[in-house]
Amino acid sequence: MPISSYPMSLKFITTYAGVFCLAMALMGCQAGEVRKQGGSVCGEIEKSLDFSERIEALNLLSEAFAAHCDDLVVRYGAQARSQFRHKTFSVTREAANVFVPDGTFIEYILESYERGYLSILLAASYLRIQQSEEAKVELRDLDHELFAPIYNYGEDPVNLLLSAVLWEQLGEIGEARVDWLRLRDLPRLTKKEDEALRRFAGERVSRIDSGEGGRAAWRVYRVGRFPQLDWDLQFSSSASGYFSITPKQPFMASCASETGLRLSTESWFNKVAIRHSHAYHPLLNVQTWIRLPFGLTYSLVPLAAGAGVMVGGCILDAAGNGKGALCQLSVIGGMALMRTTPTVFEGALRPDLRHWDDVPAAFVVTRASEPELEPCLAKLGTAVQRLL
Repeated sequence: MPISSYPMSLKFITTYAGVFCLAMALMGCQAGEVRKQGGSVCGEIEKSLDFSERIEALNLLSEAFAAHCDDLVVRYGAQARSQFRHKTFSVTREAANVFVPDGTFIEYILESYERGYLSILLAASYLRIQQSEEAKVELRDLDHELFAPIYNYGEDPVNLLLSAVLWEQLGEIGEARVDWLRLRDLPRLTKKEDEALRRFAGERVSRIDSGEGGRAAWRVYRVGRFPQLDWDLQFSSSASGYFSITPKQPFMASCASETGLRLSTESWFNKVAIRHSHAYHPLLNVQTWIRLPFGLTYSLVPLAAGAGVMVGGCILDAAGNGKGALCQLSVIGGMALMRTTPTVFEGALRPDLRHWDDVPAAFVVTRASEPELEPCLAKLGTAVQRLL
């Protein structure tokens, strides 16, 4: 029977089915194109990875995680953590490092918080590709990374917070409770972190203990980017070297609400700021003090050279019965040389402030379904990016 003889409703259904099939085909093509573009981004990141440039490699791993290149993060993240984890001491390099700006001949070694954050990225990547057991292994290794008594060490609240949230995402409430409890009782917190973090963690422990804290649908956001660092000379404390390390932009305050918590990465900055202290890195502290007289000596070179140019030029000008043009030029050139003295001095004494650049200035963890519904996240603008 011809289609035209069917009722109008059947004709409509037939037409609608055709349009629906065409739409699904187009959506399939678009999805394939998106996957192709994502694969292209991941491929470009992989091509750019060079483990001889350690900071750049870490930044590319952050970029890969943000682009959901989880296979790449899993494949290279563990390699970076292993390769950048241990410091190899070389008498020759350590001795030569005294005569040049700090870190010139020394390969960068991950700080404990960076090893921890790398473990978090690995666990989160495994979670996104639905390999839960591997994610649990990474979170258990996180404890070892934070507490391992190696070249640098020490737990921090940021990684513990992210670990607690990931354990809950994996349905391991008991493991999450351990981390929430650590956060509640964590010593040596700054006053800025103290109140909001302790209260939020304590409430979470209470909910878990009362049976109300089942598996929560946490969302994790990164806020901003870790600020650039500035330094100055400060000789008042011999225990911390003679450096005063400060962030160029202040960290935002912690915030706790009924649904979420915002925690800055200021604790990560604090680890970099004490890098040259005697209690944390005795060798670096000793090297900074040994480098000081060499820096003073280097700074005297342009000072003496500038004075020599001025005096020598004026003597030659007088000996040649000149009209003062050569002397004037010599004075200008000599003064230019002498003005480089502070630059040479600072360059010789510059501390090693290398760190993983592409990390957030703060994290927000929340149970709110939309960013606008989280008081600690709202009104932060375009500086917010969802991670999980």
